[in-house]
Amino acid sequence: MKKIVLMALMFATGMSATAQDEVETTVSADVVSTYVWRGMECGSAAIQPTLGIGYKGLSLSAWGSYGLVDTNDAKEFDLTLAYSTGGFNIGITDYWFNTPEERYFLYDANKTSHIFEANIGYDFGPAAIQWFTNFAGNDGYNKDGKRAYSSYVELSAPFKLASVDWSATVGAVPYATDFYGVDGFAVTNVSLKATKDIKVTDSFSIPVFAQVAANPSTEKAYLVFGFTLQP
Repeated sequence: MKKIVLMALMFATGMSATAQDEVETTVSADVVSTYVWRGMECGSAAIQPTLGIGYKGLSLSAWGSYGLVDTNDAKEFDLTLAYSTGGFNIGITDYWFNTPEERYFLYDANKTSHIFEANIGYDFGPAAIQWFTNFAGNDGYNKDGKRAYSSYVELSAPFKLASVDWSATVGAVPYATDFYGVDGFAVTNVSLKATKDIKVTDSFSIPVFAQVAANPSTEKAYLVFGFTLQP
């Protein structure tokens, strides 16, 4: 699935006098050694492209993930419509996978491979909190066999250390759902990520990152390496 919230970094390309009035675009791709999302392993090495456009806090982004090693890894294509103002943000994401149904334009509630998720959050500066809830599509079920409206809440804190950008994250599932494989409240994601730009030429650098991610609920841990390609 989509990375931590599908709200890609925007790089300004407009010609307006102020940054607020510029149309912003994103064209980039991450290459990762393992696809780990919210403390869950979703695939092996993958390429994950992003295409986005934004204007005055409103953005529309497309994101995908395609396995580079294991042909059995699910293909993913996500669309996110989001709005942010100040520290506040809100958005809706349409996640799509090529399983269990390969047809993209199939939205039957009992057959679709789409998952629709709403998110809301606030960035306080030193830390940010985000809440996500599935509201339609191929959601999971609770212990009573009913739609779980599967949710996930995440607290993250960025900081800088030794010329490297770091981010610490703790995420939890608040109630039972087989979508995340939990029977009740569970901490599913504890991670630490470091990112550093590697200078290639005077005008071109490649952001390289490494992440340690642990899932206390499943008692699994991962070390992920990756880099970002962007114009």
